[in-house]
Amino acid sequence: MKTLQKFNPLFFLALLFISASCDPDDINTLGGNLNVNKQSVNDWTYQIMNDGYFWYDQMPAKSATDLSEEPGNYFEKLVYRRQTHDRFSMITDDIDAVQKQFNGVSKVFGIHYMMAYTDASKTNVGAFLSHVSKTSPAEKAGLKRGDVITKVNGTALTENNYVNLLGGSETIKVNLGAVNDGVVQTDDSKTISLTKAEVTENPIAYSKIITKGNKKVGYLVYTQFVPGTDANKELYDNELRSIFADFKSAGVNELVLDLRLNGGGYMSSAVTLGSLIVSNYSASKIFYKEQWNDKYIKYWQEKNGADALTYKFSNEQSNIGAQLGRIFVLTSQGTASASELIINGLRPHMNVVTIGDHTAGKNLFGTLIGDDKKRWKYGIYIMLGQTVNASGDSDYGTSEGISADRAVQDNQLPYKAFGDENETLLNVALREMGIQTTPNARLSTPVTSQLVSEKPLRDSPSVWNEQMIKDVQLPQKTDL
Repeated sequence: MKTLQKFNPLFFLALLFISASCDPDDINTLGGNLNVNKQSVNDWTYQIMNDGYFWYDQMPAKSATDLSEEPGNYFEKLVYRRQTHDRFSMITDDIDAVQKQFNGVSKVFGIHYMMAYTDASKTNVGAFLSHVSKTSPAEKAGLKRGDVITKVNGTALTENNYVNLLGGSETIKVNLGAVNDGVVQTDDSKTISLTKAEVTENPIAYSKIITKGNKKVGYLVYTQFVPGTDANKELYDNELRSIFADFKSAGVNELVLDLRLNGGGYMSSAVTLGSLIVSNYSASKIFYKEQWNDKYIKYWQEKNGADALTYKFSNEQSNIGAQLGRIFVLTSQGTASASELIINGLRPHMNVVTIGDHTAGKNLFGTLIGDDKKRWKYGIYIMLGQTVNASGDSDYGTSEGISADRAVQDNQLPYKAFGDENETLLNVALREMGIQTTPNARLSTPVTSQLVSEKPLRDSPSVWNEQMIKDVQLPQKTDL
């Protein structure tokens, strides 16, 4: 085993991308690395993968590889069973840009949306806004959850053009539509101009206490697991603590955790959130365990003891577990990684009811590694291992993810505001609690629409979505 060297682990993103898929072709370019010796990059890549990769023993022998290949193509040939086992490891030629994304910083309009057909003939589609990031250009322009974009730069959106129209330019002009008598009609008299800007997204999109009779329901919309900013490392974790302090003092006895827009992120923030929720906290209660490759299991246990890969809940003063008999989690196919860690990690300790769609299916954790000599800007995000809960369960690592206990299609469009008691998934949770709701009058009548994609989308790069980031020190050779 090599001597560990410290490197700067990169935080998360998660879920801030125009497509929730991970397409290796998006990143197989040399970019700013045109003068780099490809053999050196590939040699370095093989060394890193052969050391820390969860499936290192399934890689081809180095002598059987072609070190003269383009780094992206070379990397793909090291990945273990891309379609079924490792759907997530990636290579980038611009690690600095990815570092910003992992910290939740991206140059974006700031829209989260679902694409759905707007007519029976399935000719046109609309971008139905599910969330607008705080302080983003979209929010400053007045866009909000529930709006629907039907045209970009005067062109009606279709299934084939929406990716380029919404993501291809720095500045766009959009037209909004409204649902009238079950039909989406575009307002051509008004356009809204949007110009991308660098946005640091606050992952806490919304919180509220809903009081109905003897029920006090805490509702939280959380969009990514990021502990804080460069200026304040625990800013967002502390905001979570403040919200749960309010829940605790108000006597909240039901909790709805809305993770349908949350593609994952930093594992330390999952510990914070899980520790604010778990029932009957004790210092010995296990949140999750990590399973690495055999070399690292041996290393960590020799270094830190037999329980080195066992992670327990932390003692959070604002924990509301004593007030809860269960927790409801709202999910989608974009609910991934650290979000799934919350669901799986809490289940041995309390009743967790999932509502919505099945999750993405990522029980793997990884880290992003750059060259310690800074000879190039390549970096690789590799899977280091998988997590299991206190019961040893980790059976959701497929594209089917964690199935919903209450399967509900989130296709009543336009979307109602967060916290609206008649919003599709929240309404199901409230009814599960025995709370009866009364429909509210709306300016437009919702329609049931067929979605173009089952995953929530964002207007920013896609390849780094669905990540569970491990803060760790890994070895790197210095003599390459």
